[in-house]
Amino acid sequence: MKSIRFFIPAILLFFSASVLNAQEKIQTPKHNDVNSALIKNEETEMNWYAVKDTTKIEIGKVITKISRAANEVNITTTVKMKGAPADWTDETSAKLPNLAPVKHSSFNMQRDMVLNFGKEVTGYYLDKASNKKTEINEKTSEDFFDSNIYPQLIRWLPLKENYKTNIAIYDYNPKKSGVLKVNIQNTEKGMFKNIPVWIVKTTDGITDHKVITTFYIDIKTRQLLKQEMDMGPRKMLMERVK
Repeated sequence: MKSIRFFIPAILLFFSASVLNAQEKIQTPKHNDVNSALIKNEETEMNWYAVKDTTKIEIGKVITKISRAANEVNITTTVKMKGAPADWTDETSAKLPNLAPVKHSSFNMQRDMVLNFGKEVTGYYLDKASNKKTEINEKTSEDFFDSNIYPQLIRWLPLKENYKTNIAIYDYNPKKSGVLKVNIQNTEKGMFKNIPVWIVKTTDGITDHKVITTFYIDIKTRQLLKQEMDMGPRKMLMERVK
């Protein structure tokens, strides 16, 4: 009986640890569930709206181009804001099949930024209002994706009912930079314009998990059809037009 008394707590400890590890699983380039076969060449356009009560006000368009090569994928996002004198362009490159980050560049009216990923994150951040340029050279001991890739990465995960996971990302701005987490809170089936979709609800460390972003992903094609951003009193959404 003595051996049984010690055996039962050991079994309980094993199962508790297994449950905890499942809950805390983090997607990184070294360990992830991404199906790289879903990564394809494509170009999409989405209308971007601010939502006031039940009224949608179009504020711009977001064009995303994905180019896949043998060992790398390149994602270019162009934001065309209404009334803005210039576009906002983001470009990120990652290795295949694990999506390890290579480079991220971002240019808009307020600032320019270039990040090169390796054993260290190097590059620069230029604040155009103050004309202040900050050289970036940060050592990172953790494994991560570029923050600019995660909205696409979600489409390539093995989505299913109640799917939950965390994603490690690196994000930079002068006030806050480093490795943060994206939390997929829940995944469920739904419909959008008569198309079966995965509805994926997320928060991220970039917004201190205060903004809820919901993705509507075509179950069959894995195309992003709609994206909602709930910021409490403020709401925005994007809808695919082609």
